[in-house]
Amino acid sequence: MSLRARLLLTLGLTLALLWGVAAAWLLNDLQKTFVATLDQRLAQSARMVAGLVHQLPEEVWEQSMMTTLAIPPIEGLACQVHSPRGEVIARTHANMDSVLAPGQRGHTYRQEGDTTWRVFTYERGGLVITTADRMDERTMLLNGVVRVAVVPFVVALTGSLIALWVGIWRGLAPLSRLRESLASRHPEALAPVATYGVPKEIKPLIDTLNSLLIRVQQTLVREQRFTNDAAHELRTPLTAIKTHLQVAQRAEGPAAQEALKYAEAGVVRLAHTLDQLLTLARVEGRMRFDDGEPSEVAQVVELAVADSAAAQGQCQWPEVLPHVYLAMPRELAITALRNLVDNALHHGPRGAPITLTAEQTHSDITFTVHDQGPGVDEETLAQLTQRFWRASKQQGSGLGLAIVAAIAERFGGDVRFENAKAGGFYAHLTIPTVSPL
Repeated sequence: MSLRARLLLTLGLTLALLWGVAAAWLLNDLQKTFVATLDQRLAQSARMVAGLVHQLPEEVWEQSMMTTLAIPPIEGLACQVHSPRGEVIARTHANMDSVLAPGQRGHTYRQEGDTTWRVFTYERGGLVITTADRMDERTMLLNGVVRVAVVPFVVALTGSLIALWVGIWRGLAPLSRLRESLASRHPEALAPVATYGVPKEIKPLIDTLNSLLIRVQQTLVREQRFTNDAAHELRTPLTAIKTHLQVAQRAEGPAAQEALKYAEAGVVRLAHTLDQLLTLARVEGRMRFDDGEPSEVAQVVELAVADSAAAQGQCQWPEVLPHVYLAMPRELAITALRNLVDNALHHGPRGAPITLTAEQTHSDITFTVHDQGPGVDEETLAQLTQRFWRASKQQGSGLGLAIVAAIAERFGGDVRFENAKAGGFYAHLTIPTVSPL
């Protein structure tokens, strides 16, 4: 069932039910008031007749002893007056003795043939006055009043349902336009959906949709960039490997061995570049990294230095903040710190030591890697985290610092570089910390 049909059905039934209950309530009160009013009129008629009879002159009373007084009848209303001795002294209908006979005081119902009468008996000064209404006359009058009262309810209910349908149709029109707009878009179109003229209730939906489109677009851009980067960076080592293998096939002795050595080095470089590309794609692609191990600072530093084979004996670090935990998966923390250590070793003087320190603040910790290299100029500082950018001619994929920047950005950290005034180069990696469980 569509949203429009569901709203119309729910609101329509609710409106009809409420109007129906109100109408039934009103008609019930109307009927009670109508009956009470007619009964009061019937009683008032009897009292009026009693008052008039008591004011009659004595000669009229003497004449009534001889003959019954005839009161002009009114359609649907009958009246009869009895003397204290039970004699009829005045009446409107001569053929309604059974209906107008004295009986129980107050209001009662009496039947004569197929006609039901509402009877009121009143006694005053020995006189008994009986008045009666025909129920079919009452019913006809009540039906007329009900029709007059019900017709406006029916018209109002019908108008309300029509207004409800029009309001729902117009209110949901923006959703229909949005559906038509999305249906007519090109499958590859990822531009944000326009929010001009959109009701504020639908705007969060469109904003969420636009956010999704932006994320999809970013994902496609990352995939395209990964494909382009892989095609660009892998072409050179593959060509070199192919060339060295061809030389090895044609040469013999030391020349063939040297060519195979170069080919093997190319394979190692190619594997390293692939690993770096895949790591960067996983980090930027928002894949989950959770090995279930806590990221304790001391262990991260120890494992990062251990993973860097070139750092053995060259990297110096003091006792590092025990029982402090990073708000980052241990795998990524180790990767980021190892890449900074490798970068310092590759670009510093050969054999010169590097220093690794950690400084904690209230909510984060900053790792600083200091090498003894010559540093870089200000223009180069801004390019260090670009993909495949190399500050020197030394072999490398040019992805190490880009991976560090991507990891830091994903987990709310930061990476920055500066030239040391006393000589050397600083790389600062800031990572948020968490309280231990």
